[in-house]
Amino acid sequence: MQFSASSATATDVSTQCLVLPVFKPHQQAPRQTPAFEGVDQALGGLLQRLLSNGDFSAAAGTTLLLPEPQGIAAQRLLLVGLGDPETFSEPALRSAILAAFSAASKLTIEDVAAAFTDPLLEDREPEWQARLCAENAVKASYRYTHGKSTVNEAVTLARVTVLAAEGIDTSRIDESLALGAGVGEGINFARELGNLPANVLTPRHLAEQAVALGDNGALKVTVLDEDELEALGAGALLAVGKGSREPSRLIVLEYQGAAADQPPHVLVGKGITFDTGGISIKPSANMDEMRYDMGGAASVMGTFKTLLEVKPAINVVGIIASAENMPDGNALKPGDVITTLKGLTVEVLNTDAEGRLVLSDALTYAERFKPASVVDMATLTGAMVIALGSEASGVFSNDDGLAEELLEAADESWDRAWQLPIWDEYHKLLESNFADLANISTRGGGAGSITAACFLSRFAENYRWAHLDIAGTAWDGKNGATGRPVGLLTQYLFDREAEGLDADQLGPLEEV
Repeated sequence: MQFSASSATATDVSTQCLVLPVFKPHQQAPRQTPAFEGVDQALGGLLQRLLSNGDFSAAAGTTLLLPEPQGIAAQRLLLVGLGDPETFSEPALRSAILAAFSAASKLTIEDVAAAFTDPLLEDREPEWQARLCAENAVKASYRYTHGKSTVNEAVTLARVTVLAAEGIDTSRIDESLALGAGVGEGINFARELGNLPANVLTPRHLAEQAVALGDNGALKVTVLDEDELEALGAGALLAVGKGSREPSRLIVLEYQGAAADQPPHVLVGKGITFDTGGISIKPSANMDEMRYDMGGAASVMGTFKTLLEVKPAINVVGIIASAENMPDGNALKPGDVITTLKGLTVEVLNTDAEGRLVLSDALTYAERFKPASVVDMATLTGAMVIALGSEASGVFSNDDGLAEELLEAADESWDRAWQLPIWDEYHKLLESNFADLANISTRGGGAGSITAACFLSRFAENYRWAHLDIAGTAWDGKNGATGRPVGLLTQYLFDREAEGLDADQLGPLEEV
């Protein structure tokens, strides 16, 4: 998809569809953008009449398509509601932009122009509005076609022009459009990987996708097979994959956008390409959705896709621990004791708590990079869905500053998150009589997401670490993968690049 900025007016821009934001009529606080006023005048007051007559409510996120408007150059006019001008806020603008491009993507058109960069729309800068347009246009264009015997060949949106309001530098709008498009591409890449069925997206295929992503030389990609994992001592990752005929993989991606001596930010993703629960088998209902248990891995890959598109001046390492969790005669059993890469032993009380096992080895592997920060993300616990639903990811961290940085990125990207504790009292729940720790609470149910995070923290003691539990946000039931939290992760990395923090400040807590 091509993006560009234009200084053309809304009445004069030649396009198959003009997107025009509209406020609700309000007697005490009348408010419309100059673009609206110009188009309304060219149409002889038609837009005001539509509002006055109640033919268009202009509620936030509502749309109305007017074909063949007479008096402007556009072939179609798509009105999108902004809601009440007195209570207008960022969520209303986000809702409007998402609705606009969702509607435009369903039309049989190739190009669209959007009048969304007006200072009246929000206190945020016009460049931010443009970035949001590009990101949502790319996201709205996503279509899953793998496995379909026939594919709809209808015309799809290929060009988006964002109209720069008077006095706005179009070159800065162009830069913001490129940034937003890059984020959208990363989100869509994560969605595509997540939506692939488990008989296609195996650990080996996921590794192949990583290698392909780095084919242009911009990434260094290393894939460790089971023999190499055995030699390394990655006993937890290997134990989880024992019951599957599909071999496990540890996938490492390295992006260098800054000086080689700058410590990297490390992203660690859970890549369970299918999760039956193992011997502790899951109920059959909705088990098909367990192909999304590699949502953490998909988000790492999606973030790297964005890095390649945007090319920020920062160093980033991605580590993906990938396996299938299957019940087999050779499978991991409840009560087994395994030895992790860190050397800690784990009593496996539930084989369906496998994500934390594969992540434990990946988090230990991350130490060798002497990271500035480590953030892991995983569809880890059903308890997280109970706690936060599908609206927010859970954040856990051994560093409150890092947690705050992630929460700020979550708010900025609207890929929302909420912090939960990992107090010492919760760590006691993992005490085992037969190993260094158990993989679930030994004292009954409750606080399942917290105890899982506490388990992970035992393998992340030598650096600034945070865990994102994305069990409620990575996919939307039968609607498929969401691409979250690529938006949060990319914003976090952009913020770190902008800050230019001193490497010594962000280095490991101790030499590793």
